[in-house]
Amino acid sequence: MLEDTIEALRSSALDADDASGNFAAMYARVSDRVQTAIADGRFGDGERMARFARTFADWYLGPRGGTRQRPACWVAADDVADDARLLIVQHLLLGINAHVNHDLAQVVVELAEAGTPIGELRPDFDAINDILAETQPDVLRDLGRVTGWTQLAASWGGRTFNFSLDRARDQAWRSAVRLHALDGADRTREAAELDRVVSVLSYLITRPVRPLSWVVPIARWVENDDPRIVTRQLLGHLA
Repeated sequence: MLEDTIEALRSSALDADDASGNFAAMYARVSDRVQTAIADGRFGDGERMARFARTFADWYLGPRGGTRQRPACWVAADDVADDARLLIVQHLLLGINAHVNHDLAQVVVELAEAGTPIGELRPDFDAINDILAETQPDVLRDLGRVTGWTQLAASWGGRTFNFSLDRARDQAWRSAVRLHALDGADRTREAAELDRVVSVLSYLITRPVRPLSWVVPIARWVENDDPRIVTRQLLGHLA
């Protein structure tokens, strides 16, 4: 089912010696929860859901294994993985931004091109995002063990993250529908534009506006500064 995918994500997380492992750790937990939901019969077509989850994960793992080209939005995230000035949450948001805002739309198009009508993919699309949202409270709880401020974020920022995810997944679906309606050079241009826009969002995540820009250095000062410890904490029971 998803055992190989979960192990690949777990290994990617544990092999990292910078903050790039943080998102991989969170992603491994999301995938593990997807597998549990499939086993529990939560989805009408468990195998189709597993195929969606494996394809989605490959858009993250593929560029790291050399089987897919690395989009600019992931370059933007990976290039700051060793920037100790960024909050742990900023590193996680960089990964979520690239994977949801960019990769998710591409996954829908890829599966539709493989023969699944795009309308039939919407339930799987929503289910993946729902499980991501469900995993967030656990992630925020574990973040509280390596930071000095995310207990407050669990009550305030948690709602903000859910709202942002709702907007991101709605935008991802619109992007998928738009890409799917195109072909050839038009689709290539549209995909490049999507990558560019998501890369701009990456830039904005690393450079918050005031007053957040004043708060970030203070919050970072009380966080654990060893990314490997953070990654193991975010892996939870998979560590």
